[in-house]
Amino acid sequence: MDMQTLPHVNSPVAETWNYLRINDVQFEVPTPDATGKVYEAVPRIFDSIETGSGIEAAAWIAAAAGDGHYIEVPRNTTRTEPIVIKVSAGYVANTAVMLRAGSHATVAIVAAGTNSTPNNSNTDKSTPTSAALTRIYVERGAKLQLTELVAVEGQHIETVGIFADENAQIAVRQYALGGKKVAFGFGCNLAGQSSRLDLTMRYHVSGEDLLDVNQLCRMRGRHSRSEMHATGVLADAGKKTLRQTIDLIHGAKDAKGNESETVLVTGDDIVNKTLPTVLCDEDDVQGNHGATIGSVSPEQLDYLAARGLSREEAEALFVRAIFDDAIINASTEDLRATAVTRAEAILGAEVAHELDESREA
Repeated sequence: MDMQTLPHVNSPVAETWNYLRINDVQFEVPTPDATGKVYEAVPRIFDSIETGSGIEAAAWIAAAAGDGHYIEVPRNTTRTEPIVIKVSAGYVANTAVMLRAGSHATVAIVAAGTNSTPNNSNTDKSTPTSAALTRIYVERGAKLQLTELVAVEGQHIETVGIFADENAQIAVRQYALGGKKVAFGFGCNLAGQSSRLDLTMRYHVSGEDLLDVNQLCRMRGRHSRSEMHATGVLADAGKKTLRQTIDLIHGAKDAKGNESETVLVTGDDIVNKTLPTVLCDEDDVQGNHGATIGSVSPEQLDYLAARGLSREEAEALFVRAIFDDAIINASTEDLRATAVTRAEAILGAEVAHELDESREA
């Protein structure tokens, strides 16, 4: 199988010193074979939507996926059935979604498990590569609920791009629950007046896994709002890089954006890199960022020890909270099943069963 290199995945808008090795991540991926094939492409309007992982990654995913899938939600309608994008080992998906003015829709992206016969397989038995390119156009007054969950065995590139028009409302929940090498790229263009983004990420990185995240919000609309917040646990020799960027563009009067991350460290050999950035070309705006990293404090340990919990059990509570959140907020059966399966692998079958039962209750 021929391979190629994607050298600049998840590059931030404003790069920092090269010696920090935080400006991008590199992926070795199978070279797409398009010889003699005719593919169905998504509408050209989606080509202009910026994704979080960059042009190179988006172009590779589109080429590797072949067929593109386009879904449209009609004007002033609520789609009761979620739009589900399922990705398994060796599978690559290219999806475009159009939410017409005043519509409401839920989108779920699930990357998990293995598949012995993926329909556009590029599977490498040693390190299967999967990817999902999802671009969403949210027209005036439309509302989008997006949930992404990645729990894979090999490597995965998850990249999203969203365009938000006037009064568009975007709510995003991201869950990175496992994978040898995973890239999460997210880009949102709040172009319309009073458009809003609320993004929450939960992650758990253990073993020697690598998680690389790039979250970007371009704030162009007057009175636009963005909230991007991440919480995660790093265990064993896990490695994580998170880039969060709020770009307050000239003309975005009264735009306000906040970004933050809280990291709990439970391993001795972890590597944590965080690059919070606020870019500003407008006077009448607000932008805030921050990051916190640490372990369970002695005071917290004393409190929990007095209630019969060891340090390991106390740390496990924080991990459990991540999976609990993923299961409780699962909007589809695929999301729920994937979160429960991964919880079984990390926390054990008994705990996973308890979390699942609490959701049903």
